[in-house]
Amino acid sequence: MAGALSVLKRIYLTIYNWTIFFGWFQVLYLALKTLKESGHEHVYDAIEKPLLYAQSAAVLEILHGLVGLVRSPITATLPQISSRLYVVWGILWSFPETQSHILVSSLVISWSITEIIRYSFFGTKEALGSAPSWLLWFRYSTFLLLYPTGITSELGLIYTALPYMKESEKYCIRMPNTWNFSFVYSYAAILVLGIYVPGSPHLYSYMLGQRKKALSKSKRE
Repeated sequence: MAGALSVLKRIYLTIYNWTIFFGWFQVLYLALKTLKESGHEHVYDAIEKPLLYAQSAAVLEILHGLVGLVRSPITATLPQISSRLYVVWGILWSFPETQSHILVSSLVISWSITEIIRYSFFGTKEALGSAPSWLLWFRYSTFLLLYPTGITSELGLIYTALPYMKESEKYCIRMPNTWNFSFVYSYAAILVLGIYVPGSPHLYSYMLGQRKKALSKSKRE
């Protein structure tokens, strides 16, 4: 019984990882194609659907960690996925004025390259039991550049959206109301920006530790 469950787990994770891989591959292909043919102003329109699907599907990774399908700690997975969902849905989708910004291009290129490597690594590992050493090196090395460019793009887009949040008052709750409660979306965005300050270095340090551990283990093997 345990053996059958293990096989089912590997099949599921293999399908999951390769499905999301193809989603992010589509994002990268469309982003680069649109950049070349039409310019950065049109990148979001070209990649919106695959971007929303691919990034939203990452919510399952939180569930995977909670039920023990994967060993990734929730403390690392949750903030990264949450911040990305916030940028995708809470910024880009919610405020179309930000969609033509050049930072959208740097954001999706940084994210998609990272995820193409990550999902292909785990997809290969689940399907074959191991991944080639070159793929492992890319998995634990490309973030050195792509994490800073991705984070910078996220911060820049949140900041860019602030005036549109204030002007539209979207998602705001004003008093008086039945709940005697007020909520200003732009203030929440500023709070998110503040969380990035300690959160980003912490996550980067965690990934550096994971890189050292993974590459050291690879050399011993």
